[in-house]
Amino acid sequence: MRGKLWTRLAPYISKRHISTSQTSSTSFASSCSAIQPWLFVGLGNPGEKYQCTRHNVGFDMIDMFAQSQGISLTRHHFKALFGEGMIEGVPVLLAKPQTYMNLSGESVGPLAAYYKLPLNRVLVAFDDMDLPCGVLRLQPKGGYGRHNGVKSLIYHFRKNREFGRLRIGIGRPPGQMDPKAFVLQKFNRTGRERIDSAIQEGVEILKLVVSKGLTEAARSSNMDQKYKHLTSHDLQL
Repeated sequence: MRGKLWTRLAPYISKRHISTSQTSSTSFASSCSAIQPWLFVGLGNPGEKYQCTRHNVGFDMIDMFAQSQGISLTRHHFKALFGEGMIEGVPVLLAKPQTYMNLSGESVGPLAAYYKLPLNRVLVAFDDMDLPCGVLRLQPKGGYGRHNGVKSLIYHFRKNREFGRLRIGIGRPPGQMDPKAFVLQKFNRTGRERIDSAIQEGVEILKLVVSKGLTEAARSSNMDQKYKHLTSHDLQL
């Protein structure tokens, strides 16, 4: 079942489900075998109806990252649009679950298990109403808040919450507006500009995750985003 995709990536994937420290070796093959892929996932809803809506900014992030790295996202794999590539010698897997948001875990859970990835090598990009529009926050773990897509992931990861998150701020709904309706709307021009700028910043953050690791990437990027947070306003965007 794994076919060509597995054949290409197998030399880079650790045979252990959880990575362990290994003694150094002068063998190039041994060092390569210790490199585990990153799995970057963007959450959203499939179909033209949902394109460019607030709930689909996770898809937008993965699309832009794939484009920047020349990675095609046309293959269907574990109920997701899927692509793979190498960045600075590190295998990177990209996925956009096509299950609809609330069932995202049905795709991502089996996908991570298939590649025997520890959850600290999984990072999920998704919309977040608790951050102002265009503000990003990188975290190594957390809960799901009110986000049913992340809730589905946690369920299919057997209640394990220790996977990375790139939260993409979309702001709060105005007044008494139903949050479910809010996330399915498109941004106005100002909001779209903020999100497009944030997605460009997110591409650089993901590249930093690959090269420096999630902890170091979070330390530097969250500091930059903190000041943007202080100058952003929860206007209707």
